[in-house]
Amino acid sequence: MKSTGIVRKIDELGRIVLPAEMRRIFNINEKDAVEIFTKDDMIVLKKYDLSCVFCGTTDDLKVFKDKNVCPKCAKELKSGS
Repeated sequence: MKSTGIVRKIDELGRIVLPAEMRRIFNINEKDAVEIFTKDDMIVLKKYDLSCVFCGTTDDLKVFKDKNVCPKCAKELKSGS
């Protein structure tokens, strides 16, 4: 894991501010959902995205190597088209 050197305080409501540069790097915009995970003694944030990485559809998604892929795109990938 890479340290950014950025330290933020949690406010009285339990909130923190993600620095603008980090939001740009990870394409996190206002109103985007962020998923919260724990790993050992860490809290991990990940942009929550329920759409196909190729076409953007939200129908019948399968997860492949941590990426959402719809059946149509999976078929195209398999056939090499």
